[in-house]
Amino acid sequence: MEARDATAGAFVGTDKEKKSAKKDAAPKAAKPHTKSRMEEIFGFRKEDLSSWENLVALLNRPTDPASLGIFRCMFGLVMAIDVTQERGLSHLDYKYLDGAPVCRFPLFNFLEPLPLDWMYVVYLVMFLGALGIMLGCFYRLSCLMFISTYWYIFFLDKTAWNNHSYLYGLIGSLLAIMDGNRYWSLDGLRKPSIRNAHVPLWNYTLLRTQIFIVYFIAGVKKLDADWVEGYSMSYLAHHWLFDPFKVILPVELVSLLVVHGGGLILDLTAGYLLFFDATRPVAFFFVSYFHCMNSQLFSIGMFSYTMLATSPLFCYADWPRRFFARFPSLLSGVLPLTTEEIQPSASCLYPEIHSNSSNECPGTQNPAKASKMRFKHKLGAVFTILYIAEQFFLPYSHFITQGYNNWTNGLYGYSWDMMVHSRSHQHVKITYKDGKTGEIGYLNPGVFTQSRRWKDHGDMLKQYATCLSGLLPRYNISHPEIYFDIWVSINERFQQRIFDPRVDIVTAEWSPFKPNPWLMPLLVDLSPWRTKFQEIEGSLDNQTEIVFIADFPGLHLENFVSEDLGNTSIHVLQGQVNVEIVEEKKNHTLQPGDQIKVPAGAYHKVYTISESPSCYMYVYVNTTEAALLQNFTKLQELQERIRNGTETEPLPPELQPLMAADDDREAEVNATDPVVQLFLKRQRRMKEVKKRREAGVLERLDRFAVKKYYAIRRGFLMTAIAIRNLAVGLPPVEQLRSEVAFANMKEPEAEAETDETLKREVGHAEL
Repeated sequence: MEARDATAGAFVGTDKEKKSAKKDAAPKAAKPHTKSRMEEIFGFRKEDLSSWENLVALLNRPTDPASLGIFRCMFGLVMAIDVTQERGLSHLDYKYLDGAPVCRFPLFNFLEPLPLDWMYVVYLVMFLGALGIMLGCFYRLSCLMFISTYWYIFFLDKTAWNNHSYLYGLIGSLLAIMDGNRYWSLDGLRKPSIRNAHVPLWNYTLLRTQIFIVYFIAGVKKLDADWVEGYSMSYLAHHWLFDPFKVILPVELVSLLVVHGGGLILDLTAGYLLFFDATRPVAFFFVSYFHCMNSQLFSIGMFSYTMLATSPLFCYADWPRRFFARFPSLLSGVLPLTTEEIQPSASCLYPEIHSNSSNECPGTQNPAKASKMRFKHKLGAVFTILYIAEQFFLPYSHFITQGYNNWTNGLYGYSWDMMVHSRSHQHVKITYKDGKTGEIGYLNPGVFTQSRRWKDHGDMLKQYATCLSGLLPRYNISHPEIYFDIWVSINERFQQRIFDPRVDIVTAEWSPFKPNPWLMPLLVDLSPWRTKFQEIEGSLDNQTEIVFIADFPGLHLENFVSEDLGNTSIHVLQGQVNVEIVEEKKNHTLQPGDQIKVPAGAYHKVYTISESPSCYMYVYVNTTEAALLQNFTKLQELQERIRNGTETEPLPPELQPLMAADDDREAEVNATDPVVQLFLKRQRRMKEVKKRREAGVLERLDRFAVKKYYAIRRGFLMTAIAIRNLAVGLPPVEQLRSEVAFANMKEPEAEAETDETLKREVGHAEL
């Protein structure tokens, strides 16, 4: 067999084995071919690119199907799991709320979800398709079942769009046109003619290039100044996963060098490092470490595991044969084939075989006859070239879809600009005006929708306003006008408006192919202030909070200061503002450096009266929280004195529950003082959180498995109920209620209660 030195990870290469060359180091009787340096590194010669016919022959070169077959199996497995997780089968009834007035955000406005029971059928078809892909059973049909339902659900909800969901659809679509069932598949058992048969090289070329694009374009997008300067994901450095780095580096350098610098370098180089034999082991280590960390840092479903499954695609295509050959022979009946004899396939182009030719097809049972170049071979080559070109073009096609460019690079779902932008929202106000009576009112942000992403995207804002205008007449609001005042900080900049609050979005124009006319510009000229922000925040004590605001000339911010926030003041940093205290009917003009205290429990307005944008900051203290923390400190000290026996004074009845153990829930319930009751709850929560964090690996795995089991269980029980409803009709209400209650059964009581306390811990983080 011909050796291949450095091309296992190449986008074009062969399935010829490196091991044979190493074992057969002794010279043969005749050396048929001396490889050029290019062929040693890339797996093909420059002559293979010298003409169209040679390129077609290269892309249709017969290749070992083993690596593709194993990847097909792993991808089908993670997609089957993903159906119940991120796709949402386990909570489908909450997601679609059959019959409820809900505003949705499809890519195309004519797309609508089917009735709930039929949506369960859609998800079942998608799951069966993923299962069929994994098993290689009725492979083409399974791929069609998976991708048709997957893309339907993907296009049905833009608020769930992300790069990795887009990647799943791409890979599923690519597998549908590939010969992924030639190795370790049930189809191979049904059809011996395709079992262990060659696949054309372009099958590997497309998948390897696609994964290279995911890494490389994500790295190119991270060359953005905000990422390079460490502003995009600075909060990640505080995660416990980065504690080892914080032993030798301050958290600021961990954020800059490890989070941002390391992420940039890995994305830019991962594809290249996986390409070459010499660097592939190093790439495997860092890529695997990176994805394992991401699985803990983010709620990204099966993405980390999918990317881990793609890494072996860059290895030699016969790696599964060599890997499984090391297992005991007793397991050969259930393990993938390890034989090196591969059947010829009509999908490939075979060269003429000469006795001294170096182009023989390795591992073929019977030497394949030279095959004639057919239309399907040319079509495969054309598709490969066009698909790769399209995938390199799409991330930079936002000059076409200009309506989506709302401080991001267009449709985020195919940009590969992963983690480049972090956002925080300080203020969201929805105002409606009755077009008939002129009455003005306010809506709760997020009413009639389950999503929060509409706040950042003009296309979704337009859909939301249109939906609200159709729902509000039910509440005696005629011809409503809808205005949005949304304040966003992107990558730690000032909080500023993203959309013009003076524009009625119901009647506003929006087109995917034109710039959004009511999008406010990002105040990038104020970006240098972020360094000053860090200095100001560093000078404050732990109880003082601060919010930085920037506003446009001619606009004003209407704000309400909660009664919990004492000592709230406005400090002007740049420009000129006029502060109106609404109840006092007083106006105060402030210049840079001036400040004014605003009353709690009342409205005030801040007008920008300078010709350039104004910048100011709110400085405040949550006096209620500060008082509560002070009381907690006193109770903690008292509890410690009680436990060590130094407290000699008798306790009043309201403080006696402090004598109970931390996990004594009865004492918590019986506490008459609300502060004591809250203190005991906090103590119990902290103990449970500590117990979870210190749990061993087996306990964590058990907890994870139990949680996933009940989520998957609910999804399939609800699917069975839906299919029964479609088949024989709805049962009596009581029966249906009991069936749903059985499907909703949670973990054992102790686990369920622990989860609830952890949720409350998150909800009371300020304590």
